[in-house]
Amino acid sequence: MAKTVALSAQLREAAGKGAARRERREGRIPAVIYGDKQEPVSISFERVEFERKLDSHFFTHLFEITVGETVHTVVARDLQMDPVRDFPIHVDLLRVTGDAVVTINVPVEFLNADKAPGLKRGGVLNIVRHEVEMKALWNNIPEKVTVDLTGANVGDSIHFSAVVVPRGVTPTITDRDFTIATIAAPSALKSEENAEGGEAA
Repeated sequence: MAKTVALSAQLREAAGKGAARRERREGRIPAVIYGDKQEPVSISFERVEFERKLDSHFFTHLFEITVGETVHTVVARDLQMDPVRDFPIHVDLLRVTGDAVVTINVPVEFLNADKAPGLKRGGVLNIVRHEVEMKALWNNIPEKVTVDLTGANVGDSIHFSAVVVPRGVTPTITDRDFTIATIAAPSALKSEENAEGGEAA
């Protein structure tokens, strides 16, 4: 289940690009909380505190944002980064309550590579999907999903059916058992097979 992260924020009295630039000059990151049929709330985070909470699971965390005496439970929907200096410049946050279902990109983690014969032979794990788009209740968001590589051999394709998924979480692609990764032959093995094929011909 998703980790819950607490953050404090302050209201932004002014909106617009000019106000957002002022916030950034003051070491703050502008953000907006929206959704749940309520009015959007313009806020800002202290940049250093926000960056401490920024990690690879940012979009699968739940956040409890304290603004004054109000606490908003949200998920992150968009994070804009400065294209040159690579730090956050704006965040969009979606309120989640009740039986709200959210669509999120969940990271895929591969386990037991040391127990995959194909990788032991020098095969290469080609990851087709580092993330899988899934639907889940807001309070049942998985931080990640896992694939067990035990027994995987050269030439194998690993499909979504091999992914360990929490109950109640479903992929947005439902019409096929799509590929997550493949085990490709090492170049040396390919050369040997090509050579053998040439000799046989």
